[in-house]
Amino acid sequence: MGPLVEVRGLTVSFGDVRAVDGCDLTVGAGESMALVGRNGAGKSTMLRVLAGVLPPSGGRVLVDGVDVARDPDSAKHRVGYCPDVGGLIPRATAWEHLQLAARLRNLPPGWESRAQQLLEHFDLVDAVDRVTAGFSHGMGRRMSVVLAAFHRPAVLLLDEPFDGVDPLGVEATLELVDELRGAGSAVLVSTHLLELAVQACQNATVLRRGRVVESAPAAELSGTDGALRYRALLA
Repeated sequence: MGPLVEVRGLTVSFGDVRAVDGCDLTVGAGESMALVGRNGAGKSTMLRVLAGVLPPSGGRVLVDGVDVARDPDSAKHRVGYCPDVGGLIPRATAWEHLQLAARLRNLPPGWESRAQQLLEHFDLVDAVDRVTAGFSHGMGRRMSVVLAAFHRPAVLLLDEPFDGVDPLGVEATLELVDELRGAGSAVLVSTHLLELAVQACQNATVLRRGRVVESAPAAELSGTDGALRYRALLA
């Protein structure tokens, strides 16, 4: 069985700007990978390509064996994607988001129990009938993570899931990452928070100016020595 995420020579250009420049990445079933680096390093761009919402300019990207450039619709069915911004319908309630997701994903009857479980886990039960336009930033982040993981995707993509989230929400997200890994999913987490990246993931890939400058076990970037190593890689 091959990796669930395989990226070879990925490039993404916006006019004269190359946001991703020849990146390689591999994540297997049951593995988690943190994408870390400064703002503008290419982390979010790479996740958008993996999610099938942004076409690559070059290279090859496979998600659960599907070439995202040739068949982005099939790729989208294999991933759960929490974007770094947006992703929620302002005039829809939390429950309406879940109903729509169940319909679009053709989830079998009984999806309500999974939805309820996630709402409870992320402390969103009291907000289930509120439109998301009234959500705080942290609530919106938690709801986006819920929607990404709702259908137990083969590949879970979380872009800045910890941004503005309180400690209980962080803990809920870390537990969810462990749950999906245990079920055999591949998980990628993009974050600028190195300490949480180390907690969330087994491995880490450091990006700088659109290029991979290091791939290593996440634990090697922990503590004082790890932080110093990380800063040196970004210099």
